[in-house]
Amino acid sequence: MQALIFIVNSLLQYLLVTAFILRLLLPLLRANMRNPISQAILRVTNPLVLPLRKVLPPIGRVDTASVVALLLVQLLTTIIIASMIGFDISNTGFIARAATWALLASVLQFYWISILIYVLMSWLAPHNYNPAADLLGSICEPLLRPVRRVIPPIAGLDLTAVFVLIGLQALLIALPKPF
Repeated sequence: MQALIFIVNSLLQYLLVTAFILRLLLPLLRANMRNPISQAILRVTNPLVLPLRKVLPPIGRVDTASVVALLLVQLLTTIIIASMIGFDISNTGFIARAATWALLASVLQFYWISILIYVLMSWLAPHNYNPAADLLGSICEPLLRPVRRVIPPIAGLDLTAVFVLIGLQALLIALPKPF
């Protein structure tokens, strides 16, 4: 049963919820939406976002349909995983807290992994164009840029990502668990 819970959690939380997180973040970060990865994210999330968009107009730069879709997918994922584990899913307060925690943890983990991959790609292929590197730059630079202003390179070595990764991990540890 543990293996099945792991598989379902991986598919729903790490792939589907992450796709909806990206759907929300990419336009906010002004990422290249013609990028093949961005196009794939749009295609995966369109079946839920487009019908919601008919009734939920955007507010400024925030796509409210994407926000609602992300919250719905996270809530459904939490209900499915909680029921598989054996939690009482009729306790709506617990489900809401667990869904909120899972979403915040997913965003922090997403950024942690994105920054790590971004740094590794910059070391391995710094001058080659790669659609993933382009997209990761759009995602990671808004977090790295302010830290670079405070922490200058040491002997030409940019340690900004190390400090941001430590900060993200500390936030994840400090995030109060609902259970």
